[in-house]
Amino acid sequence: MRAVVLVGGFGTRLQPLTLSTPKPMLPVGHVPIIERLIANLGRSGISDVTLALGFKSEPFVEAFPTGECAGVVLQYAVEPTPLDTAGAIRFAAEAAGIDDTFVVVNGDVLTDLDVAQLVDFHRDRGAEATLHLIPVPDPSSYGVVGLDAEGRVERFVEKPATGTAPSNLVNAGTYVLEPAVLHRIPSGEKVSIERVTFPAIAAARGLFGLATDDYWIDTGQPEFYLQANLDVLSGIRRHDRGVAVHERATVHETAVIEDGIVGPGATVGAGAVVRRSVVLPGAVVGDHATVTDSMVMGRIGEDAVVHASVIGATGVVAPGEAIHDERRPHPAS
Repeated sequence: MRAVVLVGGFGTRLQPLTLSTPKPMLPVGHVPIIERLIANLGRSGISDVTLALGFKSEPFVEAFPTGECAGVVLQYAVEPTPLDTAGAIRFAAEAAGIDDTFVVVNGDVLTDLDVAQLVDFHRDRGAEATLHLIPVPDPSSYGVVGLDAEGRVERFVEKPATGTAPSNLVNAGTYVLEPAVLHRIPSGEKVSIERVTFPAIAAARGLFGLATDDYWIDTGQPEFYLQANLDVLSGIRRHDRGVAVHERATVHETAVIEDGIVGPGATVGAGAVVRRSVVLPGAVVGDHATVTDSMVMGRIGEDAVVHASVIGATGVVAPGEAIHDERRPHPAS
């Protein structure tokens, strides 16, 4: 079976990290998000993946020069202009010559879902499109899906007021689609599958949803990207595991790494503390600096204190400086 993975976004919510690295190429436990995502698709029987690309396509091609990732064959479909989710799906599917049931995944989603289970459900229901759904404690920040007894989608409610949601089930960003869905999407136009296409299919009673309690996280926000990294250390993932300190990192013997990740080429100095944080490849944490609940690509000076912050590739925290809840460089710079 074939899949389209949507990786053409700008990664705005993860700036400044994404000013230098496309979001799906950011590492989770030293492995790019996109590679972990494709590996899970491969475990589910997906043999070919087309990456729907737009913004910063070159790093993907450079990362996988053989046209293969995690044992899955890769193709690339580069949008000439941003086409939003539905437009990107049609463009990529046509570029790849997809003419049968296929899978679509948002490129910032990490999950332990067995996609074959979703495909079986889709076929059993004779669906035109099927959504993977995840229960969340507070659905008021999401687009919520209401189902009937057979799993047919009856309605969508965007960010319902507390206590008014039809369910606690939200769109988890993995879909199974029939080729007929492509005919609903105008060619070359900017169209949202979530806001336009899916409601139209639901109105025709062809949209279904399958809820599971599998691990799932949207890595597109700093706090969730950080959590995704920590989750590969905690052992809660079904398949994905990671080590805290990469073998090509330099960590002083007096430094403390507590529930944190230090990437290849990174340096953590004497007496430094890294706690619940990700020190990305090539980053520097100076002697006696403290980094907590943060992500660092740039340089942290000696004796500095960094908490709940995101430091991009050109970001610098001066020696002795203390910062809280900052992004450097500022995303607008």
